[in-house]
Parts: sequence; structure tokens; C-alpha cells
Amino acid sequence: MSQIDIHQVSADDHAAWLPLWHAYLRFYNTELPEAVTQSTWQRLLDTNEPTHSALAWIDGKAVGMVNFIYHRSNWSIENACYLQDLLVTPETRGTGVGRKLIEYVYATAKAHGCCKVHWLTHETNATAIQLYERIAERPGFIQFRKAL
Repeated sequence: MSQIDIHQVSADDHAAWLPLWHAYLRFYNTELPEAVTQSTWQRLLDTNEPTHSALAWIDGKAVGMVNFIYHRSNWSIENACYLQDLLVTPETRGTGVGRKLIEYVYATAKAHGCCKVHWLTHETNATAIQLYERIAERPGFIQFRKAL
């Protein structure tokens, strides 16, 4: 297997990021208006925004994406980091790409003074859960939400 390189996205990466973003939305059987996708991309590039993205590359091809957000917490002085979106292409799952993307978020969040990284996944995402249980705690909280 070739080396996995992880890099923060730049404006030049839109053509690589967009198909991964769309694949992520398809994985979760959802669609978003194009305006949301455009806004998300612009936020990822804006240094004044708390949201960030990185791509995993193998042999010049983007094979994974992670989007994450720094945010305040009422339980700590330091910010926390929410790993919101993670996708690895089907052909590279199980090769360490997902782990490398998460470790990138860990390192980046720590360098920016965050006290923790946290995320959600769907209960049916068994493959990802196997990885997550090896590299993070499973605190047992149940999510509730209401769309407004």
C-alpha cells in the first residue's frame, strides 16, 4: 500500500473534496441543497470560521475526507472539537485511512488548544464503530434532536 498523506483543504481541492462530500451524504441517505454545500465549502476555507477540513491522499488521489469544528464548551475552559463528517472511499476502507484522518484531527485540535475531540456515528455503521472503539471512548450518551 502506498503512503497516506493528510492535508488541510485549500481552494484548489474543491474538485477532490466535492465527490467525497456527496458520497458522505449518500452514505447517510440524505441530500442537501446546493447552497448548503457551497456555504460549507466557503466556511471550510475561511480562516475566521471554526470549521475545517482535511483530505487523505494516496498516489495523488483523494481517498478520504474529514470535516471538523472547534466550539466552546460549558464544561471546560478550552474549546472542544466536533468531528462532524468522516468518509473513506469503499476501496480504501480497512487500510488505515480513517484512523489517519482521525489522528490528524486529534493532533490539529490539540495544537489549537482543544481539550477533546468527539463525534457521532449511526448505530448501523458497524465497520466504523470497530475502528472508533479502538481509538476513542464510548461514553454511552444517547442523542436527541429536533429539527427547527
